[in-house]
Amino acid sequence: MTLRTRTAGIVAVVAMTFLATACTIGDTGTSEPPTTSQSAPASLAVPAADGAPINPTTPIVVTATGGRLTAVTVTNPAEQNTPVAGNLTPDGTNWTSSQPLDYGSTYTVVADAVNPDGAPVEQTFTVTTLTPGTTAYANVVPAPEVVADTGIGVGQPMVFQFTAPVVNKAEVQQRLQVTTTPPQPGAWYWTDDQNAHYRAAGYWAPGTKIHIEADVYGVDLGDGIFGAENNAADYTVHDSWVAKADGASKMLTVFHNGVQENAMPMSLGTPDHPSHEGPHVISDKQQSIIMDSCTYGVCAGDPDYYREKVDLNLRISNDGEFVHSAPWSVGDQGSSNVSHGCVNLAPANAQWMFDHFGIGDVVEITNSGGPLLPVWDTYGDWEVPWDQWQAGNATG
Repeated sequence: MTLRTRTAGIVAVVAMTFLATACTIGDTGTSEPPTTSQSAPASLAVPAADGAPINPTTPIVVTATGGRLTAVTVTNPAEQNTPVAGNLTPDGTNWTSSQPLDYGSTYTVVADAVNPDGAPVEQTFTVTTLTPGTTAYANVVPAPEVVADTGIGVGQPMVFQFTAPVVNKAEVQQRLQVTTTPPQPGAWYWTDDQNAHYRAAGYWAPGTKIHIEADVYGVDLGDGIFGAENNAADYTVHDSWVAKADGASKMLTVFHNGVQENAMPMSLGTPDHPSHEGPHVISDKQQSIIMDSCTYGVCAGDPDYYREKVDLNLRISNDGEFVHSAPWSVGDQGSSNVSHGCVNLAPANAQWMFDHFGIGDVVEITNSGGPLLPVWDTYGDWEVPWDQWQAGNATG
């Protein structure tokens, strides 16, 4: 670091004192020669320059003692020396940066100050920021642009999906925020090491506005992984659409904002391939897909193997459960459960469901004879009792 002060004034004062003394040679008087005084130079300090690399969210602070700051410039040569924004206190003794820094960077800090006599001083410091082993993003699910026109259904959990496993879940969870209008208290729950889900005790109220934030830039996720950037998203909950699939009656009954809207015959999974029980949340819809049982282990040569094009698909779990058109099972719909776990509907009924249901809407399956949908299977969130969910598991 460099330090420059001006001393010309001191030289001039010394010369003048010498001349005044010379004029008194031979004088027997007792008068004292005139004296002068000057304040010490202002002292500058940047605490972050004295130690190890700092977290990029830690502000750079410049202080002046015995004077006031007149200018502070913080630049990063790797960023074309664009100045870092900051704020100076009214008394000029403190300057603090007001924007996050970059990872793995060296910043040049040039500070100028004057003492009470106006004598200037300038000093240069360097500050470095830590270099993470790697970084991870907190992606939002569903992607806001996917549901920008339609909104989300009442069963849609708020999800931050990290691109790397999170070890320090408790610390990270403190940086995750959800705001609902009108207020509807909820809680976070980690369905695995990379997915943090947030829901309320019950389904969202129709019309709710939801804002979510992950302020994880600079946060240590664990194992040398740091948050790559902050993220935020906004959602609007549309009307309530809930379909109740009863494996005993073989009927699918649809409720719109709590009022029955439709009812249709259906077929769930056979006893050998029972549908999961509990609330399912639609995570995707596709006009047509190729369904291949080999994706879950039933491959060619097995009598239960199938591979065929299926239309009007509403995905309700990640292990192959859909609500879809099944013209081949129309004769069994309403009387027998003959699918491999999906909700089979006649083509016209499947079209009606496809037209009215979308991401976040709910299909509740009962009396199927199957196990509960696992919490990790896309949105098995609603199978976890609220008291257990509310207690959280970030520290477990």
